[in-house]
Amino acid sequence: MIEKGAAAIFVGCALLSIIAVVAITAYMIIAGTPALKQVGITDILFGTIWSPSSANPQFGILYVILTSIIGTALAVLLGVPVGLLSAVFLSEIASEKWRKILKSAVELLAGIPSVIYGLLGIILICPAVYQIELAIYKNDPTHQFTGGANFISAVLVLTLMILPTLINITETSLKSVPMHYRTSSLALGATKIQTIFKVVIPTAKKGIMSAVVLGVGRAIGETMAILSVAGNSINLPLPFASVRFLTTAIASEMSYSEGLHRQVLFTIGLVLFVFIMIVNLVLSHMMKQGENNE
Repeated sequence: MIEKGAAAIFVGCALLSIIAVVAITAYMIIAGTPALKQVGITDILFGTIWSPSSANPQFGILYVILTSIIGTALAVLLGVPVGLLSAVFLSEIASEKWRKILKSAVELLAGIPSVIYGLLGIILICPAVYQIELAIYKNDPTHQFTGGANFISAVLVLTLMILPTLINITETSLKSVPMHYRTSSLALGATKIQTIFKVVIPTAKKGIMSAVVLGVGRAIGETMAILSVAGNSINLPLPFASVRFLTTAIASEMSYSEGLHRQVLFTIGLVLFVFIMIVNLVLSHMMKQGENNE
C-alpha cells in the first residue's frame, strides 16, 4: 500500500511538471504571436530600431537578440574553464581543510541574490571597466562614454554568477568518479595531472555538460544584475557599448507598456523562450552524441 501510494505521488508530480511545461509553452505562444502578425516577423526579429512611443512606432529587436546570444556565449566561454579548474582543485588537489573553506565560499556565492551581484558590479566592475574605457577612448570625441555600464561589465557579471553552478555540479561529478579509476591510472605510470585530465574529467563529462546546461540557463535568464550594469540601451553588442538583453528589455518596460507595445514585450518573451529551448536541445544532443561515441 505504501509503495503504491508513493508511486502515485511520483506519477502525479511528473504529470504536474508536464502540465506546467505545456501550459507555459501554450501561454507564451498565445501571448507572443499577436504582435508577430500585427507588426511582422521580419520587422521585429530583424529590425534594428526600437521606438515604441514614436508617432510611427518601430519594434526591431535584432540588436537585443545578438546581445543575448553573444553575451551568453562569452560568459560561458569565460566561466567554463574557470569553473572546471576550480572544481578540479576542490575535488582532486585541495586538502580537506582548504576544500571545506572554499566549498563554503562557493556555496555562499550560489545563495547570494542576483541584485547583490548587480550592486557589486556597479561598485567594483563598472568603475574598473570605465577606467579602461577612458584609457582607450580619451582622445576620441565621437565615443559615447558609458561610465562602465556596458557590454563588458554585463559579461563579467554573468560569468561571476554562473560560476557557483558550474563549480558545484562539476565538483560533484568529479567526486562521483570511482577511486579505482584514479589508482589504476597512477599504477600504469600516469602522473596525477595526467590522470585528472585523461581519466577523471572524460569520465565525468556527462555531469560537466549538465553543469554547462544549467550555467547557460542561469546566464540567459538573468535580469536584475544585468539591468544594473549593462547600460540598458539598444545597440550592437560592442565591448564598450551600452546594451540591452532580452530579459532586461522586458523588465525595463513592462511596467508602463500598453497595447501593441505590451504585446511586443510578450513576443520578446516568446523569443527568449524559443532561444532557451534551442540551447537546451543543442546541448542535450551534444550529450547524447558523446554517449553514443563511447
